[in-house]
Amino acid sequence: MAPWLPLVALCLHLASRGAEGAGCGACQPDLCPPVRCAAPELTARDECGCCGRCLGVEGERCGGARGGRCGPKLVCVSQRAEGQAEADGGGGGEEGTGRCVCEEDGAVCGSDGRSYGSVCALHLHSWRALHAGRERVQKKHDGECKLAPTIMLPPKKIHNVTGSQVYLSCEVKAVPTPIITWKKVTESPKGVKLLEELPGDRVNVAVQVRGGPSKHESTGWVLINPLTKEDEGVYQCHATNMVGETEAEGSIKVLDAHKKAHLLPLEDMK
Repeated sequence: MAPWLPLVALCLHLASRGAEGAGCGACQPDLCPPVRCAAPELTARDECGCCGRCLGVEGERCGGARGGRCGPKLVCVSQRAEGQAEADGGGGGEEGTGRCVCEEDGAVCGSDGRSYGSVCALHLHSWRALHAGRERVQKKHDGECKLAPTIMLPPKKIHNVTGSQVYLSCEVKAVPTPIITWKKVTESPKGVKLLEELPGDRVNVAVQVRGGPSKHESTGWVLINPLTKEDEGVYQCHATNMVGETEAEGSIKVLDAHKKAHLLPLEDMK
């Protein structure tokens, strides 16, 4: 048999099935193309009940001439209803198509401690986990999983001269959003460790916090301008939310600008 004959037979088989519509003709499973779905649970039969077809996962195209269907707990929402026609460049998609959207809106927390964008995304991950020999993932509660603060990027050790502007930063990941505060570590005359809340009454110190750089992360800064010898020491970034708290330390070493200028000619001579 010529090597190209099976391909011709497959093309004729698919063409005849499309032309016959609801009749579909006799089913010939040997001529059905192989399918590999995102998970076995998403395998279904085509409109003729013969060949395999993958049901769409969240975000995939559905509807149209091919009649693409969505998986369990998903619905096919038209592009225009989602405002996607404009996003696709003025309705460039096939007429009558849409996107698979989860019936239940909103993020959920899984039993594995991970947050999922929807319960449909959790189900897909759970199916894959089961087929990989891992435990099933179930919904723990609506909303994202709560996460105790974790320091993603701690403050650094800085060396600079008096009169300059310096800052220490601290990146924290947490859910809910953490409260970030800064303290300067000092010692009492008796050697007892003390924590001075910043900025306090220091006119050259400012503290700022903003969201980012990534999702569920916040960044805090302590800015010192101008830097004085009294600002030398250890600085503590402290983050807390309803789940827990954590801290990390950085330091600032201050060199007198006049002494450094005096030493420069000696360094240049080396």
